[in-house]
Amino acid sequence: MATASERTEAAIPAVALRPPEQVMRLERMGSFFATRISFMRSLIRRMQRENWNVTRQVWTLADGGFGRAVYLVETPHGDFSFVAFSHYLAPEERTDRVIAERWDATFTLVEGRVDEADLDRLEEHVPKQEAGQVSARELVLSRANKSVRLFEYVSEELAAGRQPDIARLAAIGYLMRTTAVYGNGKFGMGDFAKLFGRNVFNSPYQAEMLIVYLIRNFSLELLNHVAKARDPEHAVALSPERQRMLGIGNATGLGMAPFLVKHPILIHRWMQARETALARVRAVAQAGDAEKAHFKSLLERAIVHIGEWNVEDERQQARIETLRAELDELKSAYETSPGDVLPPGAPWDTLYRRMEETCSLEAQELCVSILIELYPDLVEPLESEMATNQIEKTEPGMSLADLKSLLERDYGWALEIAFGTQEAEHHFWYYSEGKEEPRRGARFEEPGADCEMRLGFGRDVHALHKVLSAMSGGELGTTTAEFLLGQPQWRAVVRRVQTLQAYPYGEIRDNLLSKDCLPIDMLRSKLSFFGATKFDPKSDLWTRITMFQGAPLLDEISRDDADDWIFDVAPSDGGVAP
Repeated sequence: MATASERTEAAIPAVALRPPEQVMRLERMGSFFATRISFMRSLIRRMQRENWNVTRQVWTLADGGFGRAVYLVETPHGDFSFVAFSHYLAPEERTDRVIAERWDATFTLVEGRVDEADLDRLEEHVPKQEAGQVSARELVLSRANKSVRLFEYVSEELAAGRQPDIARLAAIGYLMRTTAVYGNGKFGMGDFAKLFGRNVFNSPYQAEMLIVYLIRNFSLELLNHVAKARDPEHAVALSPERQRMLGIGNATGLGMAPFLVKHPILIHRWMQARETALARVRAVAQAGDAEKAHFKSLLERAIVHIGEWNVEDERQQARIETLRAELDELKSAYETSPGDVLPPGAPWDTLYRRMEETCSLEAQELCVSILIELYPDLVEPLESEMATNQIEKTEPGMSLADLKSLLERDYGWALEIAFGTQEAEHHFWYYSEGKEEPRRGARFEEPGADCEMRLGFGRDVHALHKVLSAMSGGELGTTTAEFLLGQPQWRAVVRRVQTLQAYPYGEIRDNLLSKDCLPIDMLRSKLSFFGATKFDPKSDLWTRITMFQGAPLLDEISRDDADDWIFDVAPSDGGVAP
């Protein structure tokens, strides 16, 4: 029997969700933008709604900015401590690569309050990161390096009593960039299961997003501390509007990509929530003047935001240029004939269909983010649908005939691929021996394919279907259990296929082994759910992003407009010191 909550959800009008065959393609996933239900936005709203209190408890930093800092995070569900260690880093030791052993700053998020003994223990191990020893009280481990040129420039300007040039801040967008954010039980830390169900950090990545938000706050306070120490008489603090436009940088590579394959039920939850949010807004029968004005404001802000987004990658920059032209055309069309763009009936569905029929994937998906932003009451309840503790399960009683039909229904895309050719199986995925980080190799050019990770489920399905197709009618009448007893090598793929019939958005419908596969699309998809912006691909394998850029400062979270920071833009230059 459906619960009251489920009945309420079912009563909300919605158009048909976009099918997985359309959504779960790499090219579209690589065009996603952050939305109202991205994890950063959800965290800030929760901090506001529950009146979280963050106070600085320890600040023993020398004039150069090196030392300890502790912030206490008080929530209705328990206290947590953000612990930071700021270090001197010699130029020759500075690298953002995973092989680094020293960083400008290292951090951890600890369950409960910490005392001096805790800090001594943490200071011995946290700066070592994965080489250290942490306990189940530590929930997240992270490290970051300064953007040295920007940090030095801004601190020198502030020390001289001047506000830094906004254009120079906007060109980089952060004072520090994280090189890793580890959580969920890695290296002996407390895992997600420890907190799930206790109404604290029970949404995806909330603990990780919290530590990144607090690293951003720490970087701003560190900056002001260093500037003040350089010239106590003349130094000024960085103005709030400039602080707000600085987020935290991050470089993300292949390590993130396998997650989307290995957690299909969770990915289904994320995708379905996003698609349901869009469907609910598209089903709105009429738009009031306030919603139309909000749409126009968001479109104009998005145009400025995209205008500030420039990258060196030629493929992505070309997509940005196309997106700019399409947004300008939409703005012009709306100003010229608003009733055609947003007619009296089904305005948002009409707008989306217009974008889908005439615009690039980048423009379509940016439109999705704008639409989801317009109706908080329709979309924010979906945040609670984005976590899961479900696991994959085999249906042993299913007949092989039904299993074969299931493959043909849900994996037609895989059955059409010419597996066995060098182009279709060009790549293989593996873990590096040194850091146990995911990597990708060229199968016919490099050794290591014998250590291949199981990410090519399209190939596995194709092979299983070939086996089933060779069976007689009588053989197909046997059960999955009987089949797997004799051929256990098929257990993983059978379990996945049977499970995902109930979770259709859990499977990427492209060949991840193909010569043409671009992992950057997988990275952008996941990072968009985090709430990342300013995607800056450095190759097909890794990208730089900015997190929490435009987000409210700690003392601004209680403001009524604290959640209005989608499509952040640089403020106008206010001149010299306040």
